[in-house]
Amino acid sequence: MALKRLLYILPILVSVICASPSFAARKFVAAVLTSDMPRYKDAYRSFVRALAAKGYGEGEVEFVTQTPNPDFISWANSVRKFNALKPDLLVTFGAPATISATQETVRVPIVFADVYGPVETGISRSLTKTGGNLCGVSSKVPMAMLVKTMIEIRPIRTLGILYNSRERGSYVQMQELKRLAAQKGFSVVEANVPVASGLDAALAHLLAQSDCLFVSESSVVGRGMERIVRKALDVKVPVISLVPDASEKGALVTLEASPTEQGQLAADHAAKILSGIRPGELPVLTPRKVELVINLKSARMLDLQVPFRVLSVATKVIK
Repeated sequence: MALKRLLYILPILVSVICASPSFAARKFVAAVLTSDMPRYKDAYRSFVRALAAKGYGEGEVEFVTQTPNPDFISWANSVRKFNALKPDLLVTFGAPATISATQETVRVPIVFADVYGPVETGISRSLTKTGGNLCGVSSKVPMAMLVKTMIEIRPIRTLGILYNSRERGSYVQMQELKRLAAQKGFSVVEANVPVASGLDAALAHLLAQSDCLFVSESSVVGRGMERIVRKALDVKVPVISLVPDASEKGALVTLEASPTEQGQLAADHAAKILSGIRPGELPVLTPRKVELVINLKSARMLDLQVPFRVLSVATKVIK
């Protein structure tokens, strides 16, 4: 009789224990960073903190990350590894990792961050609803404002563009600049830098022909930012960019979307998806915090005078 009672009660005890918070299955969140660039690391750290504040901390969520080499095979392999583990959510930082995720998986929900132009890169069908299994955060800022600011400091005759055709966001930025050049009446010289070994030759080619240099958002190009700026300053060529913290490394004018805010916005979407909302029903979010930064140290090295009207609209001035 006692054995029968035990057999009757045991399933009930098991169901109660498994339903309790301490025994409930934790969520599994996988993250792929396009490369080891500081911007992606900052966005990821912000994402984890913001998700924890929403009740999805390390006690409730298991976080696993991959930071592959910046090439197609490595990005795809990282996504495939996570696919085999069947995460509850895949978070991608940067357009290349995001594109690989969309090509490798259709079932795992994806939240992307730090993607320049999700529609232009072909990642999302629209900014209102992405459709399918993904949603995320756009890092797109008004390129026209960056160019306008530089022209107000000194007119551009020939703009050199360093970009990487392997990274879709970098390519989209190059195309935007070519359209702006046609509107503003200056010429463009471009150099594709798909591998780090080609950077010095491409830079020398551009600096010999340009009076201003744009450095695109690319893992390969971004890693050499300090060297790029130093060589440009040596020949009195100002550098402009959308890369976060490029101004701290000597770029004259930058327009920067905050990686920290992008991580926070990605966490907003992630929390909704982990609670059961479908990613395709969520809009693409855009950071509100965008900084126009002027580096006066670099201006002095370039023998340039920055007009007061430019300084008055800057959100940050490096003296």
